[in-house]
Amino acid sequence: MAINKQPVAKKCRAFGISPTVMGYGKKVTKRNPGGNRRRKVSEYGTQLQEKQKVKFVYGVLERQFRKVFENASKMDGPTGENMLRLLEQRLDNVVFRLGLAKTRRMARQIVTHGHIRVNGEKVDIPSYSVSVGDVITLRQRSAEMEIFKSLREGTGVITPKWLTFDAQNLTGTVTAYPSREDIDLTVQENMIVEFYSR
Repeated sequence: MAINKQPVAKKCRAFGISPTVMGYGKKVTKRNPGGNRRRKVSEYGTQLQEKQKVKFVYGVLERQFRKVFENASKMDGPTGENMLRLLEQRLDNVVFRLGLAKTRRMARQIVTHGHIRVNGEKVDIPSYSVSVGDVITLRQRSAEMEIFKSLREGTGVITPKWLTFDAQNLTGTVTAYPSREDIDLTVQENMIVEFYSR
């Protein structure tokens, strides 16, 4: 299985996004302070950067990302928004949004190691797409682990309005599909559509 090992702080700086979007509160880099003062970027370069930014934030590699785009293009509505919605519905992202993991990378590991149950069934595929009504819980044995015990006092994470989280039972529910307004990522998704439409 391919693993994304890109340095978070360096990439956040390159894409002009805050490390908090990735779940990192204090990550900063002081390397190459004038590195972003470069020559004018072409239209192709801008489209490529927007695509790379979304791939980096959601931790998706090229083949997976292309598949998500193709699925989004078959759906009704704007392809760019559909693509972001499909990425938001990934199980690893939902685990991160619920506050069960501090970062998406950590959420992916939690899912892969079999700690998560969807509607009572074990799901260890990070790219699994959740649907409305799905209930996300921790495996009973996992709920007793130190890393999750503290979550019962509250995650401190603002849960998006399309999800609900019961801290006492460590249970999350998908109440609706995410809308574009629910996605806090600053990205021009139309540029990605143009990139793949070339």
